[in-house]
Amino acid sequence: MTKGDKYLIIFIVIISLASLIYIKKFVFNYNEKYISIQVDGEEIKEIIFDKNIIGKTIPINTKYGYNLIEIGDEKVRVIEADCPDKLDVKQGYISKIGEIIVCLPNRLVIEIKGLDNERDVDYISH
Repeated sequence: MTKGDKYLIIFIVIISLASLIYIKKFVFNYNEKYISIQVDGEEIKEIIFDKNIIGKTIPINTKYGYNLIEIGDEKVRVIEADCPDKLDVKQGYISKIGEIIVCLPNRLVIEIKGLDNERDVDYISH
């Protein structure tokens, strides 16, 4: 390995780290985030995180099954499900943009997304 090869490897590592920092800091930087709840590929609810909904539970009852979702402080989890393996319940809270909870038997997907200013998302009220 020559001196030039070593410089090339160091340069590639530095560029890779710099691009990862850029992506984390600027591309996925949203002021607000919301919960997208989808059943069988169709979005059925969008919920913006708010102080008024902390501790609320939302039942999702479809022809595929039943799930009970709990919303925490900037996080969400499934606390009850009628699927046999209950992997969605065991997963726990998700809180970062891009994280998802999936319940395959009930065809449920819960995803945290970043809120664009151009998009209209309603607050949920119980």
